[in-house]
Amino acid sequence: MVYKDKIYGKFNITEPIILGLIKCRAMQRLKGINQYGYAGAYLSRAKTNRFEHSLGVSCLLRKYGAPLEEQISGLLHDISHSAFSHCIEYALEKKTFGKQNHQDDIFEEYIKKTGIPGIFKRYRISLDYIIDDKNFPLKEKSLPDICADRIDYLLRDALCFKMIGKKRINYFLNNLEAKNEKWFFKSYQSAKLFAKLFYYINKKYYTGLPTVLMFASVGNCLKYALNKGYISKKNLYATDKQVLNKVKKNIKKDKKLNLLWEKMNKKSKFNSDIKNYNLKIACKSRAIDPLFIKNGKLLRISDIDKNWKKIVEKESKPKEYFIKFEK
Repeated sequence: MVYKDKIYGKFNITEPIILGLIKCRAMQRLKGINQYGYAGAYLSRAKTNRFEHSLGVSCLLRKYGAPLEEQISGLLHDISHSAFSHCIEYALEKKTFGKQNHQDDIFEEYIKKTGIPGIFKRYRISLDYIIDDKNFPLKEKSLPDICADRIDYLLRDALCFKMIGKKRINYFLNNLEAKNEKWFFKSYQSAKLFAKLFYYINKKYYTGLPTVLMFASVGNCLKYALNKGYISKKNLYATDKQVLNKVKKNIKKDKKLNLLWEKMNKKSKFNSDIKNYNLKIACKSRAIDPLFIKNGKLLRISDIDKNWKKIVEKESKPKEYFIKFEK
């Protein structure tokens, strides 16, 4: 299989287990899951799906020499995302607004209910080993480190939002190395540019007001639909379009659902004012402090730029908004 990725270029994928996983129903479902949530009404350029990102993480790991098992882990890391991605945090009773880790909490349980365990059994690879993040430090690391997941979604999002072009992407990739279970840049300059790009995208898109409005309005609509029985929790693990179709069937007969639908589609006015609100909402915020090499020694940006440490501390705290929708 020849796969052409918009970030990393062409790959000739021949490993039977990866080909089998790519073709399986659970992975194919991710093509119908928008990376950002219900992006069309809020982030019109945000058209990346979870499949593209997942395969991108696997390709990135392949490009930098990660073992097959880590490439597989990268491919599967988002398999448990529901329809509308992180919007689900705001629909379920479980309050994880500032963490957005629902898909991680259910990952093992979810994956074992799919056809994926059968594929692993066929190729005699341990599923328990693959789903343990501790085995794959290039794929997943705690903030403020970078990892394959963060590298891929930042580059993909930056291209999507037209904040960088192919030339800058190649600059980052040419200055990036993966050795001894660590990602690092070849220079302070390239590390700082990457970290600043992450900072700007986090501020404008990951935690911006349009994104928070999307989380709040979509979450409220889905929560109401769940409570009324228009959709079930099982339905949430279909595609975005399939869930939308179930909700839309009930709009004409339910005035409250129609009102929530209008809010979800940005047809209701709102104000953002800490002194006058009826909805307080928080969302996860991220900041990175990547490693770079200088004279054979690995350093962080904050070792050179002391102000960066303050920025990381500030931007790592969940962002809160105070919103009031007009009726």
